[in-house]
Amino acid sequence: MTFAIALVVLVVILVIAYVSIYNGIVTKGNRCDNAWETIDAQLQRRNDLIPNLVSTVKGYAAHESETLQAVTEARAAVAGASTPEAKMEASNQLSGALSRLLVVAESYPDLKANANFQQLQTDLTDTENKISYARMSYNDCVLEYNNAVTTFPGNIVAGSRFPKRQGFKVTDETVREAPKVEF
Repeated sequence: MTFAIALVVLVVILVIAYVSIYNGIVTKGNRCDNAWETIDAQLQRRNDLIPNLVSTVKGYAAHESETLQAVTEARAAVAGASTPEAKMEASNQLSGALSRLLVVAESYPDLKANANFQQLQTDLTDTENKISYARMSYNDCVLEYNNAVTTFPGNIVAGSRFPKRQGFKVTDETVREAPKVEF
């Protein structure tokens, strides 16, 4: 009789532990999904700002069509990306194209002084900062989730139902190089 009670208690404890670990993994996965949706919302905000920025620059720098075209194509790639990995890659390309556009804008003093351009540039910079923060938050969520599904006992509960997730990585190795400052 005592053995049967001990066995039932042990089974109940194991079931509670399993459910607790399973729910923890699901919760961490949901946090990753939520963090990705935050990134997606900021990417959409950036995509909404770009047409206004491009049209403002066009008025001053019409002959910079190659740069404007690159921004437009990169924006379309972000909008058309269907997987988080593709969206990450397209977003990195768009960031590079926007950097080139802002460098072009430096060559036009009247454009730099335009209040609309200044506000758009401020909004875009603010959005880029939010995207950067959201990426860091997403990577933290992915790390926590991946740790939960790859460490014991979570790996037993996770099995193949909860695959590891991919965080944001640097794809442009030139950003790792120290900038050259000359006086």
